[in-house]
Amino acid sequence: MSSSAVTLTIISILVAIGSLVGFLARSHHRMDLEQWTVGGRGFGLVFVWLLMAGEIYTTFTFLGASGWAYSKGGPVLNILGFQPLMYVVSFFILPPVWEMGRKHKLQTQADFFQTRYNSVFLGALVALIGVICLIPYLQIQLTGLGLIVEVASFGAIHRIPAMIIGLGVVAAFVSVSGVRGVAWVSLIKDVLLLSAAVFVGFAIPRIYFGGIGSMFAALIQAKPSHLVMPGTTKYLGHTWYITTVLLMSCGFYMWPQYFAASFTAKNARVLRRNAVIMPLYSVTMPLMFFVGLSAVLVLPQLGNGDLSLLSMVRKTFPAWFLGIVGGAGVLTAMVTAAIQLLTGATLYAKNLFRPMLAPSMTDQQVARVAKMMVLVLTVAAVSLAMYTSASLVSLYLMGSAGVAQFFPGVVLGLFSRRVTTAGVFAGIATGIFIVVTLIWTGRDPYLGWNAGLVALCSNFVITGLVSVLTPQRTPAGNETVPESL
Repeated sequence: MSSSAVTLTIISILVAIGSLVGFLARSHHRMDLEQWTVGGRGFGLVFVWLLMAGEIYTTFTFLGASGWAYSKGGPVLNILGFQPLMYVVSFFILPPVWEMGRKHKLQTQADFFQTRYNSVFLGALVALIGVICLIPYLQIQLTGLGLIVEVASFGAIHRIPAMIIGLGVVAAFVSVSGVRGVAWVSLIKDVLLLSAAVFVGFAIPRIYFGGIGSMFAALIQAKPSHLVMPGTTKYLGHTWYITTVLLMSCGFYMWPQYFAASFTAKNARVLRRNAVIMPLYSVTMPLMFFVGLSAVLVLPQLGNGDLSLLSMVRKTFPAWFLGIVGGAGVLTAMVTAAIQLLTGATLYAKNLFRPMLAPSMTDQQVARVAKMMVLVLTVAAVSLAMYTSASLVSLYLMGSAGVAQFFPGVVLGLFSRRVTTAGVFAGIATGIFIVVTLIWTGRDPYLGWNAGLVALCSNFVITGLVSVLTPQRTPAGNETVPESL
């Protein structure tokens, strides 16, 4: 068999196993809206860990981290800065979010805003922004999936048909099995991803340089500026690093899929324990950096930094191992795309379509609309991935700046009784306007600051000022605030 045939066979087998597990996950469960979206609110520590690890450690982890280490250098270290801090934030925020979700049967992030602030329109705004920000994140998974198959097949299969086939399979098992299917497939994905990352991250520097320390020594000799701020860039300096770490720490769990994942837990203690052990998974990140930094010297003419990991694996190891790494990457893209499709479709059906167009819809009808929306989002994401180009990390940071604007509404809603609906609405609108304006006009960073943090600070100020000047619409007694607070 040729090298491409070997790698494609192994990738196909791994994807088939993962997909079968996804389809079988619905066994013995009646897949109503509650079960489809939040797994019946019965996940223990293992399943919550698998689900969140599947959502958080994505194609961005697999390709984007090594890609930025290759193409940008020092600025990639922002990832190591914000990851420990975001789990600290989740330790304090997610348990009261879960408590409110249990009490009011919440299924989406927009449900939280709609219930806490007694406003269907605020819920609809959050849902709309969430869906819009999810689409480029979904594009990351598709782009990564296509790149993995194209490189692993030695060019035998183009990335576009790979994206279409892969996302078609994802859309099918999401529609059938919902969030439970995603959690089960994450089990296979996590075993493969962790094993591949640990082996490759240590092996490649050792093979080419004699070890990680020797790799850094060689890089300092050849390209000393690559390892410090701003690396190969002009503007991603220390101020950008600090503001990006702050933004991502606060805003990470504002992604709709991560926020909604908290509703799947069977109790708040599961979420606290998950926040404690989840950083263990972060060991994969510096290992991905090592591969990207090794590629700077081994493959200096690589046109696309996102290809650095796969290109190094293809150059260094036999075809069967490339197939395993490629299979791990494809499953990673599929798991993340699955939860993003499910979340985006539910936001649209439950928080946009029903309240705005069909308020008398039953949950069963909402579930049908959501499953149809899975197909619509699939087509939109494939189209974007085919006709637009941006680095995986750039797409991720753009979406993160948008969803981070939900942070004031969540934190103030949980820990303050004085914030108002009008204040939160005005704050989110202001933050999104600033994010869009700065990024689309090429002013990110702005005066050295990450544009998202500029927007977030403005958001907090506007939320506070408008809240002082407007009445609260939440019912008397503010019973929507978790009782423990």
